Amino acid sequence: MPVISGLIGWFTNWVAIKMLFHPRKPVKILGLTFQGIFPKRQQQFAEKLGRMVSVELLSFQEIAQAISNPQNIKRIEPIIEAHIDHFLRVRLAAEMSIISAFVGEKTIGKLKSAFLAELYSLFPELMEKYSETLREELDLEKIVVEKVASFSSDKLEQILYQIMSKELQFVELLGGMLGFLIGLAQLGLTMIAI
Repeated sequence: MPVISGLIGWFTNWVAIKMLFHPRKPVKILGLTFQGIFPKRQQQFAEKLGRMVSVELLSFQEIAQAISNPQNIKRIEPIIEAHIDHFLRVRLAAEMSIISAFVGEKTIGKLKSAFLAELYSLFPELMEKYSETLREELDLEKIVVEKVASFSSDKLEQILYQIMSKELQFVELLGGMLGFLIGLAQLGLTMIAI
């Protein structure tokens, strides 16, 4: 009795897990329509996931703060300084040779400092404006909804199994263990009744 109950418990949980994904298309049996939960609710799942990603995981406010952080300009300062230096020494000489003749090392140093100071004040505002434009043009929620909604049921099942395979196996085993325990209890009650 405990072994049969354990097998029934394991089997019912196995069927329940399979019914998360199967049948992929609606099937009518005795007037009742059956369809796997994920295929049936894929669009709703996609919408909720898209909302969650755009609001809680990747908010544009956080992205804007990260982009406009003054520490970020410090990280790229050597690149900017090298570019300004190249501009003042090479490109300015090529474009305006008369002016470059009057620009010495001291002037180049002062110009670089002035340009860098201006960039430090401009960079956060520029990045904030850029992130606002990016938010208007890049709808994260819509992108996630479209991607998840367009997944094939096979792909969605594969992704979810990759994420939750151990948990799903545990649910199957738990059904078997609970069934076994119920079978033991039934056996015990039967022995007491006899």
